[in-house]
Amino acid sequence: MKISAEALLFDNDGTLVSSLESVHRCWTRWAEEFGITAEEFARVELHGRPAVEIAADLLPADVVPRALARIEQLEVEDVPNGGVHLLPGTRVFLDALPADRWAVVTSATRRLAEARLEAVGILPKTLVAADDVSRGKPDPEPYLLAARELGVDPARCVVFEDAPAGLRAGRAAGMTTVALTTTHQAHELDADLVVENLSALSALSALVIGGNVEISALS
Repeated sequence: MKISAEALLFDNDGTLVSSLESVHRCWTRWAEEFGITAEEFARVELHGRPAVEIAADLLPADVVPRALARIEQLEVEDVPNGGVHLLPGTRVFLDALPADRWAVVTSATRRLAEARLEAVGILPKTLVAADDVSRGKPDPEPYLLAARELGVDPARCVVFEDAPAGLRAGRAAGMTTVALTTTHQAHELDADLVVENLSALSALSALVIGGNVEISALS
């Protein structure tokens, strides 16, 4: 399968990098500090959602601002502890792309996203974080903002995601979607193309051709 687009938009955690170890450590400690039981915590979907929505699902409204500041602090401080690493294929694939043709679109705060990206040596020219939008994924606002910042028609963008919420956001934005089975099984992911990770896509074919980026899935 070949996909032609003018811009590529990547989720970060679970798509470019894995931070599962760090997320587990930090959110477990956070839940304990705020008196959230294991049963309550298990009922809430964590992956691919902004922290503010998770906190709002679990805590009274007046506690949420303090809880958000605490989880950001825990996660940023945990970055040097080795809980963040590049997923297979990330480096090769991104290195094949022109800097002005791709962006990172994450549900993390800008402070946390930049800390994780810097830790693995990824420096996107365009980054859309939770701080930049009023509605996070699965709302299309984050991806529409990224398309606008890159100056590209949303219909000419491809979204790379590992979470159902992110894929819903991409579809709602009118974009082509590519799902990676790094955190969910294939049957849980509704996308135009489903691959294991970025190593399943040919970086050699991710070249600017007539103003477009051409991407091929490896057989």
